[in-house]
Amino acid sequence: MGKKDASTTKLPVDQYRKQIGKQDYKKTKSVLKATRLKAEAKKNSSGLRDAFLVIAAILFFVLCVYAFFYLNLSTEINMDVDVD
Repeated sequence: MGKKDASTTKLPVDQYRKQIGKQDYKKTKSVLKATRLKAEAKKNSSGLRDAFLVIAAILFFVLCVYAFFYLNLSTEINMDVDVD
């Protein structure tokens, strides 16, 4: 008796999926194709963004190393000079 009652109630997730499926059937083929192409373009464009981020990280690292050496070498005190 408990199993029969449990099977008649639908999970909210299943109801949501069914509702989404109904909405998807209402769309025309051209709209579905445009949505698919837009998703593919977004997925393919991430490669360019990733390459830009890698280059930016490398340049930032080089800039930090340069700044470290510049600050350390520019503030050295010359001990060989006699002050009279």
